[in-house]
Amino acid sequence: MATAGTTGEFGWEFGKAVRRWRDRVSPETAGLPPAGHRRAAGLRREELALLAGISVDYVTRLEQGRASNPSAQVVEALARALRLSGTERAHLFRLAGLAPPGRETVPTRITPSVRRLLDRLAGTPVAVFDACWTLLLANPPYAALMGDPSDSHGDQRNAVWRHFLGPGSRARHTPESLREFETALVADLRAATSRYPADQRLRRLVADLRANSERFAELWDSGTVGRHEAARKTIDHPDVGPLTLDCDVLTVAGADLRIMVYTAEPGTQDAERLASLTALGMPTLAG
Repeated sequence: MATAGTTGEFGWEFGKAVRRWRDRVSPETAGLPPAGHRRAAGLRREELALLAGISVDYVTRLEQGRASNPSAQVVEALARALRLSGTERAHLFRLAGLAPPGRETVPTRITPSVRRLLDRLAGTPVAVFDACWTLLLANPPYAALMGDPSDSHGDQRNAVWRHFLGPGSRARHTPESLREFETALVADLRAATSRYPADQRLRRLVADLRANSERFAELWDSGTVGRHEAARKTIDHPDVGPLTLDCDVLTVAGADLRIMVYTAEPGTQDAERLASLTALGMPTLAG
């Protein structure tokens, strides 16, 4: 297998594949609002860039075969944005000179059934995470509630890293809920390392957290065990104020994905505030 990246013949073939698959994905299928007159039915470059969380210039250079060595994260983001099948996704990785993720690495493919579920929950804040709590996809209401993640890359998209080493989230915690939350995060990450021992990205994440967060290292080394439970959370939103919402985490068997869903009790002020956020919301998916 070639490992020289996407320069030369590999770059040209990679770019042709991305362009071909971009042309077959309509904006509506990708969760984008319908636009005015379009010369083609497929996604525009700027739309693909937004969905994949990369720059328009980088998409252009990739399609023209001028960008070298796209990372596995970029290839995965393009595969999700283009809604590729498993076979197509593996082919895109090979065109990039990369080995397709195997069974011993954390799955990041969002299945068609999960896509359909998100489409049916268009008015509800929903986000999809992988088994090590890296954000894969956030719908517009979730982005409006918790902050637009489209400018976040790498470890910045990981909820464990953001909690222990980054800016955290808008969720408010009591001392007890904080302990339970941190314990569950660390336990999930430890379980992921057992299931996916060959995932180098996961191993680097754990090493970074242990080296730079005393709290994470304490919990990791203690072997603490916990799990995420359905809970009521208060979200401190900068525009509409605090919202107390029910937070449920659903696990997708086989795909090892985590779907986080926020809902409000009907007829409450929280429901009104959430509805106003959803109405104002983000116009596009943040992936």
